Amino acid sequence: MNPLDSCGKPLFFKVANSAELKLAAPSNRKGEVLRTYARSLSVMQKEAIVVSGRTRTVWRLASDEGPYLLGDDAAPCPLSFVTAGMVASYMNETLALAKCRGIEIRYLRLVQDNYYTMEGSALRGTMTGGALPIELTAYIDASSGKEALSQLLTDSIAAAPVSGLIREKLQSLFTLSHNGREISPARAFPMGRPAEIDPGDSFDAAQPAHGDWSTQIIRGGLSPEREEDRSAVGSSLEVEQSRRLHVRGICTLRADGVKEIEQQLFQPHGSIFHFLSDEVPESGGQDRAPDAATLISAGIAFCFMTQLGRYANIAKKDLRAYRVIQDTHFSLGGNLSSEAKPGEADPVETHVFIDSSEDDDFARTALDMSEQTCFLHALCRTNLETKVRVEGYKEQLT
Repeated sequence: MNPLDSCGKPLFFKVANSAELKLAAPSNRKGEVLRTYARSLSVMQKEAIVVSGRTRTVWRLASDEGPYLLGDDAAPCPLSFVTAGMVASYMNETLALAKCRGIEIRYLRLVQDNYYTMEGSALRGTMTGGALPIELTAYIDASSGKEALSQLLTDSIAAAPVSGLIREKLQSLFTLSHNGREISPARAFPMGRPAEIDPGDSFDAAQPAHGDWSTQIIRGGLSPEREEDRSAVGSSLEVEQSRRLHVRGICTLRADGVKEIEQQLFQPHGSIFHFLSDEVPESGGQDRAPDAATLISAGIAFCFMTQLGRYANIAKKDLRAYRVIQDTHFSLGGNLSSEAKPGEADPVETHVFIDSSEDDDFARTALDMSEQTCFLHALCRTNLETKVRVEGYKEQLT
């Protein structure tokens, strides 16, 4: 059974009846706040509804995993959402800052490589996810020289809202509810306020807005094979792991201003997915595709949920269903002056809802291990560098 196929809905769509769903966002602390409601559909398939507190725009997005996690490969993996959202955010800031500095950009393609690690034993509680420095290559044709363009890219990265997550060491915060009853976490950092109301099955009522959503996300063939590939069917479910993950995002700008992003998954070896991204009118776009912050927020929620399902599978514990409500706070993007201000973000706040026949100790351990092994919560709690390289626009990709 493939729930994402059988539901009859597009993988990505703007929600037409968001008022009926009564899914609100919290107060806006930094300029942009997004609330992500996400639930499991199968062991690895998930869907999310992401609400912008600033614009009230609501998107439904879907995620799956490939054969390495015994998934159906019906939708992008969680890590690809953050890579796509991050490279889109960098593109936004580069174009905005270039305009402020009077630099004419005639061609720009950004190639971003994200790397993650997983080490240790799930059953002994030592398995830990990690995030490594990001590599960004800009293939660019512009009116300025290489030195000015290198500075432009460096400043644009620092100004991107997502840089607030990766530049600071932000410890994620949680509430935990087990079978409808809130319980205290064990090692996970508590949020310090009551859990939100469980979204339950409100996802089913979400309906696509009028339009063709089929081009929002397109699956391609398998990513190019590379020497680093060591994945096999079910390899990410092994009890003991020592591996390095590699996701690439290639972002170009269409003539109409929409960003096209090709995601390639090298390790574990997986499929190519083609994303579209656009900003809302308040940020200079036309809201024709999910914006960068929406993709990033959905990706963090999806990755955490993958770890919940993966831990239960490895530990052979009953986990009937699980949902999260996640809040992400970012500063606004889009430089308004030639002096770029650093992007900012608050710690990710997640309300976790677990349905299981196991005891409360299992729920607490599942939360702890999911936070500990989540690559994207690791990205948030690690001070990471983005390494920048500028090449001529005629250079060939390797």
